[in-house]
Amino acid sequence: MAFKLVICPPNYQEHWEGRLREEIPDIDVHVCPTVGEAMEVIGDADAAFGDIVPELLERAQNLKWIACPQAGPRAGYYHQSLVESDVVVTNTREIYNDHISAHIMSLLLAFARGLQVYIPQQVAGVWRQGYQTIYLPEATVVVVGVGGIGGETARLCAEFGMTVLGVDPRLPEPTYGVAELLRPDDLLTVLPRGDFVIATVPETPETQGMFGAAQFRAMKNSGFFINIGRGATVILDDLVGALRSGEIAGAGLDVFQIEPLPAGHPLWSMPNTLITPHVAGNGPYLDDRRTELFIDNCKRFNEGRELRNVVDKANWF
Repeated sequence: MAFKLVICPPNYQEHWEGRLREEIPDIDVHVCPTVGEAMEVIGDADAAFGDIVPELLERAQNLKWIACPQAGPRAGYYHQSLVESDVVVTNTREIYNDHISAHIMSLLLAFARGLQVYIPQQVAGVWRQGYQTIYLPEATVVVVGVGGIGGETARLCAEFGMTVLGVDPRLPEPTYGVAELLRPDDLLTVLPRGDFVIATVPETPETQGMFGAAQFRAMKNSGFFINIGRGATVILDDLVGALRSGEIAGAGLDVFQIEPLPAGHPLWSMPNTLITPHVAGNGPYLDDRRTELFIDNCKRFNEGRELRNVVDKANWF
């Protein structure tokens, strides 16, 4: 008999059951649309997919592996009992790299060519020229978080001729396109060098509130800030203050401390801000990629091989 797997809510995938049985004969799969159903069968499960809340983990006496359905789940997913357990957790990082990097580049190019000025003028029916464009081969971009998304973004920026400075706590050496690699302790010293500052970092205990008043003061007055990582990494009140005072030139934002961004929030009406509603990761093939990653890890688990995308639970990523 192969291992016992419980697929838990809210991300249960009924269509996986047949595929798993094809790939791993004799696997014991339990698809549970509700937490209550998962509670009934998780006691002797070897592995689980989904949000394993404390009451589920307490019931699970044989659990060795949890597959998290997301790359960076909500705060609270890595609760204390999970972090302190011996259970291995994997996530879905890497499946969004191309979609999110394309979104980042759309925001960067919009600022470089003044679309944050010209689109409102179009809506108002105003013909007014004069935006000073940014010549990308002479521009420097600071990519904070050079993982899969940041690495692909660095590559694309380099293809446009930009100088890329990477900031990352784990990367052992610069990836393709990164001219210089620095550590998070160097953030305040590298920010003044960036014409664009791009945050792709996940939410972790170390990155919560990573960008606040001091970081925005350190940026160029002509610099643009782009955040597509996690909303909790940026203190929105400090960002609003930096935009209002002219400490930075503009911001492109896909994620926010509070989501949805409340109606009437100052960011909605700021002329130097571009906002998208947490859609940077959207694109085709994500379900296929998530499925292939999960199936591959199930096969690896069954064969006792190393799993892909193992998480440092204490740091949530």
